Amino acid sequence: MAWPELGAALAAEPEVGLVPVGAVEQHGPHLPTGTDTIVASALCDRAGARSDALVLPAIGLGCSFGHGTAFPGTLSLSPETLIAVVRQYAEWAATSGLTKLLFVNAHMGNSPALLSATDHLRLLRPDLQTGIVNWWEASPAVTALTVADAADLHANRAETSLMLAVAPQLVRLQELDDADDPDRTEDLVFRYNASSLSTNGVTGRPSEATHELGEELLEAVVTEIAARAERGRGEEPPLGRAHASSFTSH
Repeated sequence: MAWPELGAALAAEPEVGLVPVGAVEQHGPHLPTGTDTIVASALCDRAGARSDALVLPAIGLGCSFGHGTAFPGTLSLSPETLIAVVRQYAEWAATSGLTKLLFVNAHMGNSPALLSATDHLRLLRPDLQTGIVNWWEASPAVTALTVADAADLHANRAETSLMLAVAPQLVRLQELDDADDPDRTEDLVFRYNASSLSTNGVTGRPSEATHELGEELLEAVVTEIAARAERGRGEEPPLGRAHASSFTSH
């Protein structure tokens, strides 16, 4: 959109902006390093078309400290930097009149920073409304399908299936049969980098991925994101903005 089109859209009625949040990191031998950003962008594009929500540019680098440096390809922000990026993203969007943002996250490592950033915003910028949806937690049914082969999932059956649905040309099918690697995190006391938990960067069974499962997940997640965007368009704080602002002033 050119700026006059964007200005007209924002002036016509309250709009919800969908912000894809991804990462650049290894995804096993069968998926590209940009998988999370590809998935987040695809989900937002489809949900935006279904709900008429505005789809904003992706935050393409996330917090991938958990992947360490043993596997090539990681480009990571620090948690503090990602927090700052998300806050400034929302504040700049508001200067154009877009004050409702839903961050659509496709990387588990981004979750703490997204929570912290939106905590800052709800305290210091109560005039803005921000929310988060992690695609693997879009609904109980989606979560059940996603963690079926690994609780600490990565490049697993579900994620690989999603990629088969949104970008099949980027999936290395010839690598799938030997890509499975089990979840080794059960009963661990401490946290470890990916190279201490997986032989190839995978956690789960991508060999079981199918296009059909990917389409099922895609439809379920897009439906939920679109529904949230539609509800959010008219949503106000339950006790009203004036009440919320009174706490800030004191």
